[in-house]
Amino acid sequence: MIADGAGAWPGHVSALPEKLAAQVARRLEDEIIDRGWPVGEVLGSESELQGRFGVSRSVLREAVRLLEHEQIGRMRRGPGGGLVVRAPDASPATRALVIYLEYIGTSVEDLMRARLLLEPLAARLAAETLTEDGIDRLRAAAGREQAQADEPGPFMNDEFHVLLGQLSGNVVLQLFTEVLTRLTARYASFSRRTSGEAVSAANALAAARHIEIAEAVTAGNAVDAHNRLTAHLGEVEAWLLAHRVRRPTQRMRTRPADPNPDDDGPGRKLAEITAGRIHDDIVGEGRQIGEVLGSESELLARYGVSRAVLREAVHILEHHSVARMRRGPGGLVILEPDPTADIHTMALYASHHGLSPGHLRVVREAIELGCVQVVTANIPISAAARLRAALDLAADEGDAGNVFHTELAELAANPVLTLFLRILTELWARNDRDERSPEPAGKDKAWRAHDKILDAVLAGDEGLALHRMRRHLQSLTAWWH
Repeated sequence: MIADGAGAWPGHVSALPEKLAAQVARRLEDEIIDRGWPVGEVLGSESELQGRFGVSRSVLREAVRLLEHEQIGRMRRGPGGGLVVRAPDASPATRALVIYLEYIGTSVEDLMRARLLLEPLAARLAAETLTEDGIDRLRAAAGREQAQADEPGPFMNDEFHVLLGQLSGNVVLQLFTEVLTRLTARYASFSRRTSGEAVSAANALAAARHIEIAEAVTAGNAVDAHNRLTAHLGEVEAWLLAHRVRRPTQRMRTRPADPNPDDDGPGRKLAEITAGRIHDDIVGEGRQIGEVLGSESELLARYGVSRAVLREAVHILEHHSVARMRRGPGGLVILEPDPTADIHTMALYASHHGLSPGHLRVVREAIELGCVQVVTANIPISAAARLRAALDLAADEGDAGNVFHTELAELAANPVLTLFLRILTELWARNDRDERSPEPAGKDKAWRAHDKILDAVLAGDEGLALHRMRRHLQSLTAWWH
């Protein structure tokens, strides 16, 4: 049996019983990262892993199911089998974060502000590092869009923008671009009914802009690529604002249906497929938070699966804070979305794909400088006390959770930037764990820069606030090296 609290012995997990499987999964994830993500290697047989973590077979199997759902590992049966390391897949988490952002009421302005901060940066980086293979891919994508521009279809093909994120060489920019373009496509799908001719004209203009951006990137003209993409995103925002049917500035009471659910690919387990179908029914039927979707017996009949498959599907839904099974006379209860598990999955994906300190700094700098600009220009009197309290808490608790940075993002009132900063913070925290060394004086000095940043923000001195925040983030990155 597993030890409890301070009495736990080395190598074993200490947690509340209902969270034990997730804790085991996290320890296995940490081991994979510590070993350099050795795809194809076996971490241990089922019995060996049970002994290592001191848990029952059912708890270990639930932990393995979570890793399999995130495509981090899979259990291979038979002689020589065991838990095999896999490369992670961020697609399910990306999709879930898009739905979460729409649920909490992200506006078109919030969305496009984030795109304007990040995507021109991706174009600039791509222009500086593009290979001939990248040129071929970029031109081919722009050419396909131009050839299809006159065909009926939704506004804005996102392939070109996602590819720019990939060609930036920065995995965080790639992930964030995928979230932003998916959310843009969803908002475009909610637009007022527009004639096919008008949509075709808008798509033709976007395709032409993509050709221009592709040529600027190909020529290595980073400034021109940045400026052309910025102007293009301004046109996209104008179209969305002119055609939207609602202004989602308040939390939606129900989560919207996903018009493009992930396919039930051949590699997916039945429990994952069932979890996806339950999730689609929840959002598609407009279910309310706290509502019961059905009892276990009702769900068994509705989805036509075994009790073991249904319970595994429910574990996946609980892991993503979609729904929770209430035992007794209850049933599957709809939960308020929580992106924590999906943030964790995206952080794992970024870690696997060779995230460097420079990659993380350049994205964090773009987001945090954007937040500083907004807060400095529009800071209310009440926010001064809130920021000062955050700064005091950071000093008292060793900057736990980067509370000062988080408060700045919250005051900027952009849920996209706040969510992205949470992902960046998790990535930063993962590196702190990997360093396993005492915090040096240089890092302490960087933390004290918060006070100077706050002074400039409260004085309304945007230039000085931006300078101090940039230097602060550079100091943190230097410490990471």
